[in-house]
Amino acid sequence: MANTEQSASQAADLIIRYAQCWEDTDVLLAGLNVQPGDVCLSIGSGGENSLSLLSCDAAKVIAVDLSPAQIACLELKAAGYRGLAHGELLELMGAVPSTQRAALYARLRELLSPATRGFWDARPADIAAGIGSAGNFERYFALFRRYILPLIHNRGEIDALFQPRPPDARRRFYATVWDNRRWRLLFRLFFSRAVMARLGRDPSYFQYVEGGVAGRILKQVRHALAELDASDNPYLQWVAYGRFVTALPHALRAENFASIRDRIDRLEWRQAPVQQVLAEAAAGSIDRFNMSDVFEYFAPDESDAVFDAIARAGRTGGRVAHWNMLASRRRPDRLGARLQLIEPLGRQLHDQARACFYSAFYVAELT
Repeated sequence: MANTEQSASQAADLIIRYAQCWEDTDVLLAGLNVQPGDVCLSIGSGGENSLSLLSCDAAKVIAVDLSPAQIACLELKAAGYRGLAHGELLELMGAVPSTQRAALYARLRELLSPATRGFWDARPADIAAGIGSAGNFERYFALFRRYILPLIHNRGEIDALFQPRPPDARRRFYATVWDNRRWRLLFRLFFSRAVMARLGRDPSYFQYVEGGVAGRILKQVRHALAELDASDNPYLQWVAYGRFVTALPHALRAENFASIRDRIDRLEWRQAPVQQVLAEAAAGSIDRFNMSDVFEYFAPDESDAVFDAIARAGRTGGRVAHWNMLASRRRPDRLGARLQLIEPLGRQLHDQARACFYSAFYVAELT
């Protein structure tokens, strides 16, 4: 039994859960307000948010993830900035069509650690398809794109969704064209707790989630489609098309490529629990914390302990940013004097977020 459990655990370690970051990086950077010379700690995930922090001239970005598969994603993307031109990186990601992804990967192999090289060598199909589609979460969206969305809208209606419109016209299009009965019914079915836990996200993610799931996500998506400009939304474009059409996330934009590439040696990654990395950090040594939605994976007391560790490791004047999707997590009230929530900023930025699956965005200042 022990060997079986160990084998299952090792297999789970090799699953890419997120091949991309599904949080709006522009919102994250606005919340953190990274300054030149800052030391940043960032949840690794798909890697883009950690890479984008380099564009702000951070002195060091420490990307942390428990999963070796997520570290392999970050390491390959970092190698892409070192060894590829901007357009080639987009090809490797799958952001644009390409027939040379295997050749692009071959150019990067020697830049990778042996473990990461072995990881990607074993996944030629993921390389050929574009590494941005290699995660469970992205495959989940691919199922929605191929099998569910065509039952709701035809290609013309889908294309029309991503045409630029003034605010009143966006609301009118959503109400009269997009928001039909099939949309509401099939969305609630596909994004239900049961289906997401089986096909999209690790079931452990829902351990601390209470109440319904699909209705809350639908409310956030409605905001992104009716109130924000879908023509400028790379996240929803990937869901609908499996690629970026008229917009790119921050790390992949041409204007940010050189600044990330030139500072790529300031990025380091650690495969470890974030609690361990925080415990090992010197007091007052970290300026900015991108915590993604990591707190939702913890019980409330565990979440509070991580906030305690941030309060110890954080430098006064720094900032902490994190998202809530389905489980409510925020810094404990007893840390209010040390981690002061900037609530109006968090709400304002949350309302601007184009990655629309999250129910709240929190920014706190270390005071």
